[in-house]
Amino acid sequence: MTITQVEVLQDASGAFFGAMKGNIVVIVDVINMSTTLEASLDAGALGVFGASPDTTRAPVSVNPEAVGFHAVRFARQYHSDLILVTEPRVGTERERREHASRAIAGIRRAGINHITVLPNLGAETVKLADFKNKVVLAVTDSGGVAYDAAFNVGATVTTATVARSLRKKGLASVHDGVIRALSQAGGNHQGISVVAASSNSLEDILAANFIAQYFESYIEHGHDILQGNFYS
Repeated sequence: MTITQVEVLQDASGAFFGAMKGNIVVIVDVINMSTTLEASLDAGALGVFGASPDTTRAPVSVNPEAVGFHAVRFARQYHSDLILVTEPRVGTERERREHASRAIAGIRRAGINHITVLPNLGAETVKLADFKNKVVLAVTDSGGVAYDAAFNVGATVTTATVARSLRKKGLASVHDGVIRALSQAGGNHQGISVVAASSNSLEDILAANFIAQYFESYIEHGHDILQGNFYS
């Protein structure tokens, strides 16, 4: 593994440009998409994905149908079910399905008609269903759009958060997000693009910069950071 650069970008356009460079793209949407997905992994999910809702103002191309189709194909490798997480957080299931109808079309095209649909509530979402051995698709306005933009360029895309999740506190969520991304680094990856999902979200910007610093420290120092050397 050779990582030559760690950069911080913003919005779906930043995710797109990071993907075009051949970088691993790490989406940071603290409230709530990347926190929801971190908690999903804590709860035993086999894999997590992100996709754009039906309507987005992002200036780059997205294809939520393709992400939905891919998520089902991934689930079928493990004989798993799919959970779809989306918005509005407070609303009806019908509203959520309408918000994510393009992704749902891709899911149905892949052969799944019964879909569990839950609100995007961060760590609390996993209390609403059994996530063990499931595949999770988050269709959300910021993180989902950024994930979608990078994914459909062909990038390796992951997520990370600084928030506490189901089983993590302190630096643990950051550490696991960094390790998850680095574990997927292959010979074709030259860098890491940490993407704040929304340039209008201070928590995403601050978290993305913190996570980028953690990447740099981990690459330089290895596992010792979690034992207290991160700030040295």
